[in-house]
Amino acid sequence: MPTPDNQTQDNIDINTVSVIINGKAHSSWTQYSIDSDFLTPADAWSVSLGIPDGIFPDDIAAGMPVTVQVGNDTVLDGRIDRRRRSVRRGQTTLSLNGRDKAGMLYDCSAPIFTAKQLTLEEIVASIVRPFGITKIRIDAEATTISDKISVEPGESAWEALTRSAKNSGLWPWFDPDGTLVIGGADCTTPPVASLIMRFEGGENNVISIDETTSIESCFSELTLLGQGHAQRSSGSSKSKDVGIVDISSNESSNSEYVTSSAEIGSHNMKVVVADPDVAFYRPKITTAGDIDNIEQLRYQARKMLSDAKLNAFDLVVEVRGHRTSDDILWSPGQRIHVISEPHNIDGVYFLMSRTFIGGRSSGTYTVLGLKQDGVWIPDAYKKKKEKRKAKKGGKKGKKEVGIVDIS
Repeated sequence: MPTPDNQTQDNIDINTVSVIINGKAHSSWTQYSIDSDFLTPADAWSVSLGIPDGIFPDDIAAGMPVTVQVGNDTVLDGRIDRRRRSVRRGQTTLSLNGRDKAGMLYDCSAPIFTAKQLTLEEIVASIVRPFGITKIRIDAEATTISDKISVEPGESAWEALTRSAKNSGLWPWFDPDGTLVIGGADCTTPPVASLIMRFEGGENNVISIDETTSIESCFSELTLLGQGHAQRSSGSSKSKDVGIVDISSNESSNSEYVTSSAEIGSHNMKVVVADPDVAFYRPKITTAGDIDNIEQLRYQARKMLSDAKLNAFDLVVEVRGHRTSDDILWSPGQRIHVISEPHNIDGVYFLMSRTFIGGRSSGTYTVLGLKQDGVWIPDAYKKKKEKRKAKKGGKKGKKEVGIVDIS
């Protein structure tokens, strides 16, 4: 049966995957897979282990909290979703599957409430506090104050969370330590590694590189139409980054922001954004739900076009082990320099997803999902990006990607 790992914190291999349950670290898995993807609602993990004596442990059950580590680094904090115990021709196998804390938000309904004049962190607190999530962080230069927020019956907590984040052009995810982050990509951080594939092969440090480009989801311009409810304010106020916020108390919950005066809603709002990289006519017209103001509509339009642009390019790289040459664990949000002579690639890309894979028969390797740099969540660090471009300019030989407001 799985037993506490005999290795100490000092001599544990940096690529060893451990699942900590009830304070015990279990490793030596026959196979494992640990996902992390910004675009997937919940990061998943799965492990399996042969039981030589045929006796299943009685202290591991579905629903139990777990911490997943690689070496001494925590990569996921969540729960066991499924336990499977299999016996076949003398082979006894224990398999565990789970997700991080976003899994609960994805499965469960959000608390129903209606409130006015809330900051983004106050809205998030009202949605996630009932699930025991007590720390949030806003990773963005500025956010909007929502004139009105309504969570309807049947809406999942994850749907309510993403809808609120999109009003500021942002996206939610969980850090490995269980902190809920609302933000986007900071494309001013330096690359953490260089991945190389040359014809000669002397410097090569990758197993494979697979590039896919597509025009299916791209548009030359996107028109977003919307209208707003009756409101008292313009809803365009800004709130600064609040860092890590403890929301275990009831102070962040607000359902008492109501008004009774006669108010006028906003109608026929329209925003048009363009992708300069699409050289021929491919228009898209769509609508948004209840919008406070033109600023929120612009955030949503830019994010829709950036999502379409994001889906147009995939660079999948397989590398040995789970760390960079500097022993940094691969993690979404990193920027990576890729040089591939067969693909005629030499540029910096954004790490959108990674999967740690290993086991006794497969060896230890990591699948990296890379996207174009500077495309995802374009408004999270807009000022820093503009300052960096003004200071350094674009990378030589690399076409600058972007989204242009033309409304």
